[in-house]
Amino acid sequence: MHISSYRASVMFRALCWIALVASTAGLSTVMFSVPVQAREAVTYSGPEAPGTVVIRTKERLLYFVVGEGRAIRYPVGVGRSGKQWFGSTSIVSKHVRPAWAPPEDMMAGRPYFVIPSGAPNNPMGAAALVLADHELAVHGTNKPSSVGGFVSSGCIRMHNDDVTDLFERVRVGTRVVISH
Repeated sequence: MHISSYRASVMFRALCWIALVASTAGLSTVMFSVPVQAREAVTYSGPEAPGTVVIRTKERLLYFVVGEGRAIRYPVGVGRSGKQWFGSTSIVSKHVRPAWAPPEDMMAGRPYFVIPSGAPNNPMGAAALVLADHELAVHGTNKPSSVGGFVSSGCIRMHNDDVTDLFERVRVGTRVVISH
């Protein structure tokens, strides 16, 4: 059966409206989810101070709190089961088009190697925000289809345009909260 693009658009908007109404009504369980496709400014009611990055792994969303009940929301890919980390940390360095070397737990006896900056197989993408003490980063990706899934060995993946946008908004020392 073929659904016209107009009908698909109407159906998508209806599903988004239902999800919005359910979330504002305080319903904790929604029977379906509509994946977020792009960053957007949204209402935010968490306790975090403006300038904080909040990552909600269950939602596969990152929020940059801007204040006055608002945040910028970005879709992200998060760690697979058993590879997620939760807690509070901070950004310790920022890098544009970084080279990549696998962390120790990914080496599995292989010799040390580095994928150079800008290489097509470099998993870091356009930029990286390195997090304190965990060999983890919030970074771009060379696989944009992975954004929105449980896909990494613990890092947070963003679309390259989104990580570039966030890179300009944060500084070294920015607080990062990762929750379920």
